Amino acid sequence: MDTGSVVGRADTAVRGCAHPAGCHTGELPLHASATVGVRFWLLIEHPGPWASHLEDCDLPEDVHTLIKRATRLGIRPQLIRRPGRRNLVETGIHVMVADSGSPEPWIAEGVIAGPDDLNLDSVAAGVVPESCILVSEPVFLVCTHAKRNACCARIGLPLARSLAKTLPDTVWETSHVGGDRYAANLVCLPHGLYYGSMSQAAAVAAANAYRSGEVILDRFRGRAGIPEPLQAAEHFIRVHTGDLSVGGVAVESSRLDGAVTEAFVRGNGTRFRVVVEPMTLTTPCGTACADTITTYRLVTLDRVAPVRYATSALT
Repeated sequence: MDTGSVVGRADTAVRGCAHPAGCHTGELPLHASATVGVRFWLLIEHPGPWASHLEDCDLPEDVHTLIKRATRLGIRPQLIRRPGRRNLVETGIHVMVADSGSPEPWIAEGVIAGPDDLNLDSVAAGVVPESCILVSEPVFLVCTHAKRNACCARIGLPLARSLAKTLPDTVWETSHVGGDRYAANLVCLPHGLYYGSMSQAAAVAAANAYRSGEVILDRFRGRAGIPEPLQAAEHFIRVHTGDLSVGGVAVESSRLDGAVTEAFVRGNGTRFRVVVEPMTLTTPCGTACADTITTYRLVTLDRVAPVRYATSALT
């Protein structure tokens, strides 16, 4: 892979962006870069402003309490707001909770009076809390967290507003989701699918595909909550088989041998053995992101023949 054309410094004409060229256009590899440590989500509507980190935000004490409880339980807290709006129109705290790691991922919402009205222990157990009801439509999050990284607002804000016009009532601006170098970032819930380096056209295509139960591999970062090597294994199976259904590709088992990961993956009704290993791209980003980007290359991909059992003749 010739990386010389995609790892130079960002165009200095883009004020405030120190990311390498190609980060925001999809030229750099994005696969296997979705946030790993997320299965459960807590979305809290709050119009902002948002500080760099949630614990430093000027929030009502009840909201801080929810964030602290969620964090202790391993639930990912996110602040959300409607694109272009900064005023809440209802009393109480509007929340959404989701489980993106369940065999049947779900998202639910409710308006609560305070933290004690939301059973986060239930969420962490993969159960819809009594104060919330299931939502049948997907939810799309676009990171616009300017205080975390200016690119998230510069690219994310117009994307969120444009996508909201196409898919009203399903799109939210959100706080940091991870991977600022890939702004604009789009997260599709409840499955926790991550897309990065999104243009407005790419976002609409990805959102419409998700509404139809499919993924688009262009600018697809992976699925949250899955280790990066396994995200890579799933990616290469999708490329190989053409299976784009959201639930059609899944890792059955895996093992790590040094830096190499071997996984058995089911895709398109067939079982495969996939071996991947990390590869590093040097990216002189300055302080805006890591000095290198780790991605994964395919080492081996083999179809696993089904076991055939011999039958003995009856005597």
